[in-house]
Amino acid sequence: MQTPNVEAVKLDELNCWRIRHGQAELLVAQQGAHILSYQLAGQPPLIWLNDEAVFKAGKSIRAGVPVCWPWFGNFARNPQSVQAMRVSNEPAPAHGFVRAMDWELGSIEAEGTSLKVEFNLPYPEGGFAGWPHQVDLKLSIHLDEHLHIALTSHNRGNETVSISQALHSYFAVSDVRNVHVEGLDGLSYIDTLEDWSTLPQAGDLRFSGETDRIYLNPPQKLSIVDPTWKRRIELTSSGSRSAVIWNPWIDRAAAFSDMADDGWQRMLCIETANVMEDVVNLAPDASHTLGVSIGSTPL
Repeated sequence: MQTPNVEAVKLDELNCWRIRHGQAELLVAQQGAHILSYQLAGQPPLIWLNDEAVFKAGKSIRAGVPVCWPWFGNFARNPQSVQAMRVSNEPAPAHGFVRAMDWELGSIEAEGTSLKVEFNLPYPEGGFAGWPHQVDLKLSIHLDEHLHIALTSHNRGNETVSISQALHSYFAVSDVRNVHVEGLDGLSYIDTLEDWSTLPQAGDLRFSGETDRIYLNPPQKLSIVDPTWKRRIELTSSGSRSAVIWNPWIDRAAAFSDMADDGWQRMLCIETANVMEDVVNLAPDASHTLGVSIGSTPL
């Protein structure tokens, strides 16, 4: 049995773990149970660690795999059932609140050539501020020849809870202008940059400008084809009927203080999600798991 190499590291204000197991290296922050990077020995990274990311307590990190929960994106754009869960007059942070909270490291266990890491965010004493629902969260990370991420919500309360959520994955690419996404042909998508119009996808998705789309009922498997790095990043999702694809492009990236002006070239977000009509309704004592498995194959 391989013994994982686990190293505690500090990135500015944040406690993190660098975990090496087999050919894989994983960097995870305690804040947000946030996967910051993932790569295999001798290969370019699969998960993008933004060179200009800011690691400050209470500030969300623009890199890796942020956990968006219990709502996604702009709170006011969420379905009414999700908005009704919140009881606060304070401005609602984008993408929920758990990505800026410290999680508990539950366990790190090696099983043969695989490794499992679990983080927990139990319902805090006094509840979540402005969101008084007894839902426990667990993020499971499983390393074998792939990276498997699973976010499980368990409703311990007495009332049904409605959530939207996402594993907001930033993938590393050689140059977003030279890659394309397979598996979307024939789907409908909501283009948030075109007045939230619903449009049809024809062929593979290629990138020539800012992109922010919600794909409806995508297949379980999508692929990012990167000819320059001669690889295909393969994503297999579960517990999801929507996928968000995002790249900020030139002007938007230039407005971010925590991204290099050309950082947009090196990343592409494909977010495994439950958004818009793909809402998760958790009955009392019910659980839901949102998951994605990530791997790569040579072209």
